[in-house]
Amino acid sequence: MTASAKDQTEIAAVLVRLYVFLAQYLDRCFDEAARKSYPDAELHAHLTQTRSQLMDILGVNPVVKKKLTEECDRILALGASCLKAGASDGKTREAIQAERAILKNKTVALSDLVAVFRALE
Repeated sequence: MTASAKDQTEIAAVLVRLYVFLAQYLDRCFDEAARKSYPDAELHAHLTQTRSQLMDILGVNPVVKKKLTEECDRILALGASCLKAGASDGKTREAIQAERAILKNKTVALSDLVAVFRALE
């Protein structure tokens, strides 16, 4: 199956959405206002839907699908642990900040790519 340029742009846009939702999930660990302004059920619904959409798309590449699954599971477990126990542990705080920095870099790079692709359409 060959993906059109539009399909490729959409795949990158879905990745951006996933990374934004994951970052928002981690932000909730440190920011009470973020927890209150974005209901947990709504965030989880968006995360689940976006992740499911990507898993369908990534079925053509099991290696990338596995990497993304592991990344999501790791981030969600880290966030859940933090929300349950609090972010006072320095090691947990550092791990969250490191994951957040990685998500930010991925989001910026992919959003720039999506913007360029859309400008070319």
